[in-house]
Amino acid sequence: MIESIEPRLCSIGIAITASQAAYVGISIQNKDSHDMPGNRKEAQPNILKITCHDLGQHIGCYGIPTVRTPNIDRIAETGIRFENSFCVAPQCSPSRASMVTGRYPHNNGVMGLTHGDFAWDLNRNERHLAGLLSDAGWRSVLVGLQHETQDPERMFDEIVTTSDQCEIVADHAAAFLDNRRDANQPFYIQLGFTEPHREPRSSSGFGKMPSDHSEKATFPEYLVDEPDAQDEMMAFEGAIHRVDTAIGHVLEALDEASRTEETLILMTTDHGIPFPRAKCSPYDPGIETCFIIRWPGGPLPRGKTYDEMISNIDLLPTVLDLVDHPIPETIQGLSFAPLLTDSGSYQTRTKIFGEMTYHDYCDPRRWIRTNKYKLIINFTTALSFMNPSQTWRPKAVSRDPPDPALEYHKPVELYDLDEDPMETNNLAEHSEYEPIRRDMLTRLHRWMKETEDPLLNGIPAPPMHERALSTLRNERK
Repeated sequence: MIESIEPRLCSIGIAITASQAAYVGISIQNKDSHDMPGNRKEAQPNILKITCHDLGQHIGCYGIPTVRTPNIDRIAETGIRFENSFCVAPQCSPSRASMVTGRYPHNNGVMGLTHGDFAWDLNRNERHLAGLLSDAGWRSVLVGLQHETQDPERMFDEIVTTSDQCEIVADHAAAFLDNRRDANQPFYIQLGFTEPHREPRSSSGFGKMPSDHSEKATFPEYLVDEPDAQDEMMAFEGAIHRVDTAIGHVLEALDEASRTEETLILMTTDHGIPFPRAKCSPYDPGIETCFIIRWPGGPLPRGKTYDEMISNIDLLPTVLDLVDHPIPETIQGLSFAPLLTDSGSYQTRTKIFGEMTYHDYCDPRRWIRTNKYKLIINFTTALSFMNPSQTWRPKAVSRDPPDPALEYHKPVELYDLDEDPMETNNLAEHSEYEPIRRDMLTRLHRWMKETEDPLLNGIPAPPMHERALSTLRNERK
Protein backbone atom coordinates (compact mmCIF):
# COMPACT_ATOMS: atom_id res chain seq x y z
CA MET A 1 0.00 0.00 0.00
CA ILE A 2 1.72 3.15 -1.19
CA GLU A 3 0.04 5.91 0.78
CA SER A 4 -1.41 4.32 3.89
CA ILE A 5 -1.91 6.60 6.89
CA GLU A 6 -0.94 5.05 10.24
CA PRO A 7 -1.96 7.41 13.05
CA ARG A 8 -1.43 4.87 15.82
CA LEU A 9 2.36 4.54 15.53
CA CYS A 10 3.10 6.43 18.73
CA SER A 11 0.48 4.57 20.74
CA ILE A 12 2.11 1.24 20.00
CA GLY A 13 5.56 2.47 20.94
CA ILE A 14 7.19 3.13 17.57
CA ALA A 15 9.49 6.13 17.59
CA ILE A 16 8.98 8.57 14.73
CA THR A 17 10.48 11.91 13.83
CA ALA A 18 8.60 15.18 14.09
CA SER A 19 8.35 15.33 10.30
CA GLN A 20 6.94 11.81 10.09
CA ALA A 21 4.51 12.58 12.89
CA ALA A 22 3.33 15.71 11.12
CA TYR A 23 2.49 13.66 8.04
CA VAL A 24 0.18 11.35 9.97
CA GLY A 25 -1.13 14.27 12.03
CA ILE A 26 0.03 13.61 15.58
CA SER A 27 2.60 16.29 16.38
CA ILE A 28 2.42 19.73 17.89
CA GLN A 29 4.83 22.52 17.16
CA ASN A 30 4.67 26.10 18.40
CA LYS A 31 7.06 28.87 17.44
CA ASP A 32 7.25 32.03 19.49
CA SER A 33 4.00 33.86 18.93
CA HIS A 34 4.00 37.43 17.73
CA ASP A 35 0.29 37.69 18.49
CA MET A 36 0.41 40.95 20.42
CA PRO A 37 -2.40 43.48 20.91
CA GLY A 38 -2.53 45.91 18.05
CA ASN A 39 -0.55 43.63 15.75
CA ARG A 40 -3.59 42.93 13.54
CA LYS A 41 -2.97 44.21 10.05
CA GLU A 42 -5.52 46.77 9.05
CA ALA A 43 -8.22 45.30 6.78
CA GLN A 44 -6.30 42.07 6.30
CA PRO A 45 -8.46 38.96 6.31
CA ASN A 46 -7.94 35.70 8.07
CA ILE A 47 -7.24 32.95 5.52
CA LEU A 48 -8.62 29.42 5.75
CA LYS A 49 -7.33 27.05 3.09
CA ILE A 50 -9.24 23.74 3.08
CA THR A 51 -7.72 20.86 1.13
CA CYS A 52 -9.26 17.42 0.77
CA HIS A 53 -7.45 14.39 -0.60
CA ASP A 54 -8.47 12.91 -3.99
CA LEU A 55 -11.76 14.83 -4.27
CA GLY A 56 -11.59 16.03 -7.88
CA GLN A 57 -14.90 17.71 -8.70
CA HIS A 58 -17.06 14.93 -7.24
CA ILE A 59 -19.31 17.18 -5.14
CA GLY A 60 -22.84 18.49 -5.35
CA CYS A 61 -22.10 21.99 -6.63
CA TYR A 62 -20.15 20.47 -9.54
CA GLY A 63 -23.20 18.52 -10.67
CA ILE A 64 -22.92 15.23 -8.74
CA PRO A 65 -26.48 14.63 -7.48
CA THR A 66 -25.91 11.55 -5.30
CA VAL A 67 -23.18 12.88 -3.03
CA ARG A 68 -24.20 14.91 0.03
CA THR A 69 -22.04 18.03 0.33
CA PRO A 70 -24.32 20.76 1.72
CA ASN A 71 -21.50 22.61 3.50
CA ILE A 72 -19.12 22.76 0.55
CA ASP A 73 -22.08 23.70 -1.65
CA ARG A 74 -22.91 26.53 0.76
CA ILE A 75 -19.41 27.97 0.36
CA ALA A 76 -19.96 27.93 -3.42
CA GLU A 77 -23.45 29.44 -3.17
CA THR A 78 -22.14 32.37 -1.14
CA GLY A 79 -18.80 32.63 -2.93
CA ILE A 80 -17.18 31.84 -6.28
CA ARG A 81 -16.80 28.49 -8.04
CA PHE A 82 -14.42 27.76 -10.91
CA GLU A 83 -15.75 25.29 -13.45
CA ASN A 84 -12.43 24.76 -15.25
CA SER A 85 -9.92 24.38 -12.47
CA PHE A 86 -6.99 22.00 -12.97
CA CYS A 87 -3.91 20.86 -11.09
CA VAL A 88 -0.38 20.87 -12.46
CA ALA A 89 0.20 17.27 -11.34
CA PRO A 90 -2.32 14.44 -10.80
CA GLN A 91 -0.51 13.13 -7.71
CA CYS A 92 -0.66 14.20 -4.09
CA SER A 93 2.67 15.75 -3.09
CA PRO A 94 3.68 17.42 -6.38
CA SER A 95 0.26 19.07 -6.73
CA ARG A 96 0.19 20.31 -3.14
CA ALA A 97 3.74 21.59 -3.40
CA SER A 98 2.82 23.66 -6.44
CA MET A 99 -0.24 25.08 -4.68
CA VAL A 100 1.78 26.40 -1.73
CA THR A 101 4.85 27.56 -3.68
CA GLY A 102 3.32 28.82 -6.93
CA ARG A 103 6.02 26.86 -8.79
CA TYR A 104 6.09 23.71 -10.88
CA PRO A 105 7.12 20.42 -9.24
CA HIS A 106 10.32 20.15 -11.29
CA ASN A 107 11.27 23.62 -10.00
CA ASN A 108 10.24 23.35 -6.33
CA GLY A 109 11.85 19.93 -5.82
CA VAL A 110 8.77 17.75 -5.26
CA MET A 111 8.61 15.46 -8.29
CA GLY A 112 7.19 12.56 -6.28
CA LEU A 113 5.71 11.63 -2.92
CA THR A 114 7.31 13.17 0.17
CA HIS A 115 6.60 10.53 2.82
CA GLY A 116 8.56 7.46 3.80
CA ASP A 117 11.24 6.17 1.46
CA PHE A 118 9.85 8.17 -1.45
CA ALA A 119 11.47 11.13 0.35
CA TRP A 120 11.02 13.95 -2.18
CA ASP A 121 11.00 17.37 -0.55
CA LEU A 122 10.83 21.08 -1.22
CA ASN A 123 14.12 22.78 -2.03
CA ARG A 124 15.72 24.24 1.09
CA ASN A 125 15.28 27.79 -0.20
CA GLU A 126 11.69 27.25 -1.38
CA ARG A 127 9.15 29.72 0.01
CA HIS A 128 5.88 28.23 1.28
CA LEU A 129 2.67 30.26 1.39
CA ALA A 130 2.61 29.78 5.17
CA GLY A 131 6.07 31.32 5.53
CA LEU A 132 5.33 34.24 3.22
CA LEU A 133 2.19 35.09 5.17
CA SER A 134 3.92 34.57 8.52
CA ASP A 135 6.65 37.04 7.55
CA ALA A 136 3.92 39.52 6.60
CA GLY A 137 2.15 39.31 9.99
CA TRP A 138 -0.21 36.35 9.79
CA ARG A 139 0.02 33.48 12.26
CA SER A 140 0.44 30.39 10.10
CA VAL A 141 -1.10 27.21 11.46
CA LEU A 142 -1.26 23.66 10.14
CA VAL A 143 -4.32 21.70 11.24
CA GLY A 144 -4.42 18.17 9.87
CA LEU A 145 -2.76 16.59 6.89
CA GLN A 146 -0.01 18.14 4.83
CA HIS A 147 1.80 16.23 2.12
CA GLU A 148 4.13 18.72 0.47
CA THR A 149 7.22 18.56 2.70
CA GLN A 150 9.07 16.38 5.17
CA ASP A 151 9.79 19.41 7.32
CA PRO A 152 6.58 21.34 8.08
CA GLU A 153 8.10 22.73 11.29
CA ARG A 154 10.12 25.25 9.28
CA MET A 155 7.06 26.31 7.26
CA PHE A 156 4.46 27.01 9.96
CA ASP A 157 4.36 29.02 13.19
CA GLU A 158 2.24 26.29 14.76
CA ILE A 159 1.33 22.68 14.07
CA VAL A 160 -1.81 21.62 15.92
CA THR A 161 -2.14 18.15 17.43
CA THR A 162 -4.51 16.22 15.17
CA SER A 163 -5.65 12.81 13.97
CA ASP A 164 -6.11 11.66 10.42
CA GLN A 165 -9.86 11.22 10.98
CA CYS A 166 -11.76 14.22 9.63
CA GLU A 167 -13.99 14.53 12.68
CA ILE A 168 -10.97 14.93 15.00
CA VAL A 169 -9.23 17.35 12.64
CA ALA A 170 -12.37 19.49 12.59
CA ASP A 171 -12.57 19.42 16.41
CA HIS A 172 -9.02 20.75 16.66
CA ALA A 173 -9.70 23.47 14.11
CA ALA A 174 -12.83 24.51 15.99
CA ALA A 175 -10.92 24.61 19.28
CA PHE A 176 -8.22 26.76 17.72
CA LEU A 177 -10.81 29.23 16.43
CA ASP A 178 -12.54 29.33 19.82
CA ASN A 179 -9.24 30.05 21.59
CA ARG A 180 -8.49 32.96 19.26
CA ARG A 181 -11.76 34.86 19.60
CA ASP A 182 -9.99 37.92 20.99
CA ALA A 183 -6.72 37.66 19.06
CA ASN A 184 -5.71 40.66 16.98
CA GLN A 185 -3.28 38.91 14.68
CA PRO A 186 -4.80 37.53 11.46
CA PHE A 187 -4.37 33.81 10.95
CA TYR A 188 -3.61 31.54 8.02
CA ILE A 189 -4.97 28.06 8.71
CA GLN A 190 -4.01 25.28 6.35
CA LEU A 191 -6.72 22.73 7.09
CA GLY A 192 -5.96 19.33 5.60
CA PHE A 193 -8.28 16.33 5.49
CA THR A 194 -7.22 12.81 4.54
CA GLU A 195 -10.74 11.98 3.37
CA PRO A 196 -11.84 10.88 0.83
CA HIS A 197 -8.47 9.17 0.24
CA ARG A 198 -8.64 5.38 0.06
CA GLU A 199 -8.22 3.30 3.21
CA PRO A 200 -7.50 -0.12 1.66
CA ARG A 201 -7.42 -1.92 5.01
CA SER A 202 -10.95 -0.82 5.89
CA SER A 203 -13.92 -2.99 4.90
CA SER A 204 -15.36 -0.30 2.62
CA GLY A 205 -12.03 0.74 1.13
CA PHE A 206 -12.72 4.33 2.20
CA GLY A 207 -13.02 4.17 5.99
CA LYS A 208 -16.15 4.19 8.12
CA MET A 209 -19.39 4.90 6.32
CA PRO A 210 -21.97 7.47 7.44
CA SER A 211 -25.32 5.94 8.33
CA ASP A 212 -27.22 7.99 5.76
CA HIS A 213 -25.08 7.31 2.70
CA SER A 214 -26.76 6.99 -0.68
CA GLU A 215 -27.83 3.63 -2.12
CA LYS A 216 -26.73 4.62 -5.61
CA ALA A 217 -23.66 6.54 -6.69
CA THR A 218 -22.99 8.75 -9.68
CA PHE A 219 -20.71 6.80 -11.98
CA PRO A 220 -18.22 8.50 -14.34
CA GLU A 221 -18.54 7.62 -18.03
CA TYR A 222 -14.94 6.45 -18.28
CA LEU A 223 -15.51 3.58 -15.80
CA VAL A 224 -17.45 0.34 -16.23
CA ASP A 225 -20.57 0.46 -14.04
CA GLU A 226 -20.62 -2.94 -12.32
CA PRO A 227 -22.00 -3.99 -8.90
CA ASP A 228 -18.61 -4.14 -7.16
CA ALA A 229 -17.63 -0.83 -8.71
CA GLN A 230 -20.93 0.71 -7.55
CA ASP A 231 -20.19 -0.42 -3.99
CA GLU A 232 -16.77 1.20 -4.18
CA MET A 233 -18.15 4.45 -5.58
CA MET A 234 -20.83 4.56 -2.87
CA ALA A 235 -18.10 4.15 -0.24
CA PHE A 236 -16.16 6.99 -1.89
CA GLU A 237 -19.24 9.22 -1.80
CA GLY A 238 -19.76 8.25 1.84
CA ALA A 239 -16.25 9.45 2.66
CA ILE A 240 -16.99 12.71 0.87
CA HIS A 241 -20.15 13.15 2.94
CA ARG A 242 -18.12 12.57 6.12
CA VAL A 243 -15.54 15.22 5.27
CA ASP A 244 -18.25 17.67 4.22
CA THR A 245 -19.82 17.27 7.67
CA ALA A 246 -16.43 17.98 9.23
CA ILE A 247 -16.06 21.11 7.11
CA GLY A 248 -19.50 22.19 8.31
CA HIS A 249 -18.28 21.90 11.90
CA VAL A 250 -15.36 24.25 11.13
CA LEU A 251 -17.67 26.74 9.38
CA GLU A 252 -19.91 26.76 12.46
CA ALA A 253 -16.89 27.44 14.66
CA LEU A 254 -15.93 30.31 12.39
CA ASP A 255 -19.44 31.75 12.79
CA GLU A 256 -19.38 31.31 16.58
CA ALA A 257 -16.02 33.08 16.78
CA SER A 258 -17.47 35.97 14.73
CA ARG A 259 -14.77 35.46 12.11
CA THR A 260 -16.82 34.57 9.03
CA GLU A 261 -17.04 38.03 7.47
CA GLU A 262 -13.32 38.67 7.75
CA THR A 263 -12.12 35.24 6.60
CA LEU A 264 -11.04 34.42 3.07
CA ILE A 265 -11.88 30.73 2.46
CA LEU A 266 -10.21 28.64 -0.25
CA MET A 267 -11.76 25.20 -0.75
CA THR A 268 -9.91 22.82 -3.05
CA THR A 269 -8.27 19.42 -3.52
CA ASP A 270 -5.00 18.07 -4.87
CA HIS A 271 -6.18 16.21 -8.02
CA GLY A 272 -8.87 13.97 -9.50
CA ILE A 273 -10.71 11.08 -7.88
CA PRO A 274 -8.83 7.86 -6.90
CA PHE A 275 -10.11 5.68 -9.70
CA PRO A 276 -8.53 4.25 -12.87
CA ARG A 277 -7.72 6.81 -15.57
CA ALA A 278 -8.28 9.65 -13.10
CA LYS A 279 -5.76 10.17 -10.27
CA CYS A 280 -2.19 9.58 -11.53
CA SER A 281 -3.14 10.29 -15.14
CA PRO A 282 -3.03 13.47 -17.29
CA TYR A 283 -6.58 13.03 -18.61
CA ASP A 284 -9.14 15.54 -17.38
CA PRO A 285 -10.61 13.21 -14.70
CA GLY A 286 -7.12 13.12 -13.17
CA ILE A 287 -6.34 16.83 -13.29
CA GLU A 288 -9.75 18.43 -12.69
CA THR A 289 -10.09 19.96 -9.22
CA CYS A 290 -12.74 21.81 -7.31
CA PHE A 291 -11.80 25.38 -6.53
CA ILE A 292 -14.14 27.56 -4.49
CA ILE A 293 -13.30 30.89 -2.90
CA ARG A 294 -15.31 33.07 -0.53
CA TRP A 295 -14.65 36.32 1.33
CA PRO A 296 -17.93 37.74 2.67
CA GLY A 297 -16.40 40.98 3.94
CA GLY A 298 -14.05 41.42 1.00
CA PRO A 299 -14.37 42.68 -2.58
CA LEU A 300 -15.42 39.34 -4.09
CA PRO A 301 -18.79 38.63 -5.74
CA ARG A 302 -21.17 36.06 -4.27
CA GLY A 303 -22.84 33.10 -5.91
CA LYS A 304 -20.85 33.38 -9.14
CA THR A 305 -19.39 30.69 -11.40
CA TYR A 306 -16.44 31.36 -13.69
CA ASP A 307 -15.65 29.34 -16.82
CA GLU A 308 -12.13 30.73 -17.14
CA MET A 309 -9.40 28.11 -17.05
CA ILE A 310 -7.14 28.23 -13.98
CA SER A 311 -4.32 26.08 -12.64
CA ASN A 312 -3.68 25.36 -8.97
CA ILE A 313 -0.21 26.86 -9.39
CA ASP A 314 -2.17 30.14 -9.52
CA LEU A 315 -3.43 29.80 -5.93
CA LEU A 316 -0.44 31.37 -4.18
CA PRO A 317 -0.10 34.50 -6.36
CA THR A 318 -3.88 35.00 -6.23
CA VAL A 319 -3.95 34.90 -2.43
CA LEU A 320 -1.00 37.28 -2.18
CA ASP A 321 -2.64 39.61 -4.70
CA LEU A 322 -5.94 39.64 -2.81
CA VAL A 323 -4.25 40.65 0.44
CA ASP A 324 -2.03 43.21 -1.32
CA HIS A 325 1.21 41.33 -0.66
CA PRO A 326 4.02 41.53 -3.24
CA ILE A 327 4.30 38.44 -5.46
CA PRO A 328 7.91 37.16 -5.55
CA GLU A 329 9.55 37.23 -8.97
CA THR A 330 10.23 33.48 -8.83
CA ILE A 331 6.50 32.65 -8.81
CA GLN A 332 5.40 30.87 -11.99
CA GLY A 333 1.64 30.93 -11.40
CA LEU A 334 -0.66 33.71 -12.57
CA SER A 335 -2.87 35.71 -10.23
CA PHE A 336 -6.54 35.67 -11.18
CA ALA A 337 -7.40 38.17 -8.43
CA PRO A 338 -8.10 40.92 -11.01
CA LEU A 339 -10.79 38.68 -12.51
CA LEU A 340 -12.47 38.31 -9.11
CA THR A 341 -12.25 41.95 -8.06
CA ASP A 342 -12.83 43.42 -11.54
CA SER A 343 -9.74 45.56 -11.08
CA GLY A 344 -6.35 45.72 -12.74
CA SER A 345 -5.34 43.76 -15.80
CA TYR A 346 -6.43 40.14 -15.79
CA GLN A 347 -4.17 37.85 -17.82
CA THR A 348 -6.46 35.21 -19.32
CA ARG A 349 -5.06 31.69 -19.28
CA THR A 350 -5.15 30.19 -22.76
CA LYS A 351 -3.20 27.08 -21.75
CA ILE A 352 -2.12 25.11 -18.74
CA PHE A 353 0.91 22.87 -18.42
CA GLY A 354 1.16 19.71 -16.38
CA GLU A 355 3.64 17.10 -15.36
CA MET A 356 4.12 13.73 -13.77
CA THR A 357 7.47 12.15 -13.01
CA TYR A 358 7.18 9.80 -10.02
CA HIS A 359 4.36 8.39 -7.91
CA ASP A 360 4.17 4.64 -7.26
CA TYR A 361 6.90 4.30 -9.89
CA CYS A 362 8.66 6.41 -12.50
CA ASP A 363 6.23 7.45 -15.24
CA PRO A 364 7.48 10.75 -16.71
CA ARG A 365 4.84 12.57 -18.76
CA ARG A 366 4.32 16.22 -19.72
CA TRP A 367 1.32 17.92 -21.28
CA ILE A 368 -0.28 21.11 -22.47
CA ARG A 369 -4.02 21.75 -22.35
CA THR A 370 -5.96 24.51 -24.09
CA ASN A 371 -9.73 24.97 -24.09
CA LYS A 372 -9.98 22.72 -27.14
CA TYR A 373 -6.94 20.44 -27.32
CA LYS A 374 -4.64 18.45 -25.09
CA LEU A 375 -1.25 17.10 -26.10
CA ILE A 376 0.65 14.62 -23.92
CA ILE A 377 4.22 13.48 -24.47
CA ASN A 378 5.38 10.28 -22.78
CA PHE A 379 9.01 9.57 -21.95
CA THR A 380 8.74 5.83 -21.23
CA THR A 381 6.69 2.90 -22.50
CA ALA A 382 4.96 2.40 -19.16
CA LEU A 383 1.42 1.07 -18.88
CA SER A 384 -1.24 3.32 -20.41
CA PHE A 385 -2.06 4.80 -17.01
CA MET A 386 -0.96 4.28 -13.43
CA ASN A 387 -3.64 2.52 -11.38
CA PRO A 388 -4.44 4.46 -8.17
CA SER A 389 -6.72 1.78 -6.67
CA GLN A 390 -4.08 0.56 -4.18
CA THR A 391 -5.05 -3.07 -4.80
CA TRP A 392 -4.09 -5.85 -7.20
CA ARG A 393 -7.80 -6.50 -7.79
CA PRO A 394 -9.47 -3.15 -8.54
CA LYS A 395 -13.25 -3.16 -8.34
CA ALA A 396 -13.60 -0.31 -10.82
CA VAL A 397 -12.04 -0.67 -14.27
CA SER A 398 -11.73 1.68 -17.21
CA ARG A 399 -13.80 1.44 -20.38
CA ASP A 400 -10.80 2.50 -22.44
CA PRO A 401 -8.48 0.79 -22.79
CA PRO A 402 -10.56 -2.33 -22.09
CA ASP A 403 -7.47 -4.22 -20.88
CA PRO A 404 -5.02 -1.62 -19.50
CA ALA A 405 -2.53 -4.35 -18.50
CA LEU A 406 -1.83 -4.85 -22.20
CA GLU A 407 -1.73 -1.21 -23.28
CA TYR A 408 1.34 1.02 -23.15
CA HIS A 409 2.08 4.70 -23.71
CA LYS A 410 2.28 6.02 -27.23
CA PRO A 411 5.04 8.63 -27.67
CA VAL A 412 2.52 11.41 -28.29
CA GLU A 413 -1.18 11.72 -27.54
CA LEU A 414 -3.43 14.44 -28.97
CA TYR A 415 -7.10 14.86 -28.14
CA ASP A 416 -9.88 17.16 -29.32
CA LEU A 417 -11.61 17.94 -26.03
CA ASP A 418 -14.77 19.27 -27.72
CA GLU A 419 -15.32 16.18 -29.86
CA ASP A 420 -13.76 13.65 -27.51
CA PRO A 421 -14.10 14.78 -23.86
CA MET A 422 -13.24 11.28 -22.57
CA GLU A 423 -9.88 11.48 -24.44
CA THR A 424 -10.03 8.06 -26.07
CA ASN A 425 -9.39 8.94 -29.74
CA ASN A 426 -5.69 9.74 -30.12
CA LEU A 427 -5.26 12.09 -33.12
CA ALA A 428 -1.48 12.39 -32.92
CA GLU A 429 -0.90 10.34 -36.09
CA HIS A 430 -3.78 11.82 -38.10
CA SER A 431 -2.32 13.91 -40.92
CA GLU A 432 -5.07 16.53 -40.81
CA TYR A 433 -4.07 17.35 -37.21
CA GLU A 434 -0.35 17.67 -37.99
CA PRO A 435 -0.33 21.51 -37.74
CA ILE A 436 -2.01 21.38 -34.33
CA ARG A 437 0.33 18.61 -33.17
CA ARG A 438 3.38 20.59 -34.27
CA ASP A 439 2.16 23.81 -32.64
CA MET A 440 1.32 22.11 -29.33
CA LEU A 441 4.68 20.28 -29.26
CA THR A 442 6.50 23.55 -29.90
CA ARG A 443 4.72 25.30 -27.05
CA LEU A 444 5.26 22.39 -24.67
CA HIS A 445 8.95 22.17 -25.55
CA ARG A 446 9.35 25.93 -25.09
CA TRP A 447 7.76 25.72 -21.62
CA MET A 448 10.06 22.86 -20.62
CA LYS A 449 13.11 24.85 -21.76
CA GLU A 450 11.99 28.10 -20.12
CA THR A 451 11.34 26.36 -16.80
CA GLU A 452 14.55 24.31 -17.08
CA ASP A 453 12.76 20.99 -16.80
CA PRO A 454 15.44 18.41 -15.90
CA LEU A 455 13.59 15.82 -17.96
CA LEU A 456 15.10 17.42 -21.07
CA ASN A 457 18.46 16.01 -19.97
CA GLY A 458 17.25 12.60 -18.81
CA ILE A 459 15.02 11.16 -16.12
CA PRO A 460 15.90 12.68 -12.71
CA ALA A 461 17.07 10.15 -10.12
CA PRO A 462 14.74 9.66 -7.14
CA PRO A 463 15.94 10.11 -3.53
CA MET A 464 16.14 6.32 -3.17
CA HIS A 465 18.88 6.30 -5.84
CA GLU A 466 21.32 8.18 -3.61
CA ARG A 467 20.44 5.95 -0.67
CA ALA A 468 21.18 2.89 -2.79
CA LEU A 469 24.54 4.33 -3.91
CA SER A 470 25.42 5.22 -0.34
CA THR A 471 24.60 1.68 0.75
CA LEU A 472 26.82 0.26 -1.97
CA ARG A 473 29.71 2.57 -1.01
CA ASN A 474 29.44 1.58 2.64
CA GLU A 475 29.28 -2.08 1.65
CA ARG A 476 32.59 -1.73 -0.21
CA LYS A 477 34.15 -0.38 2.94
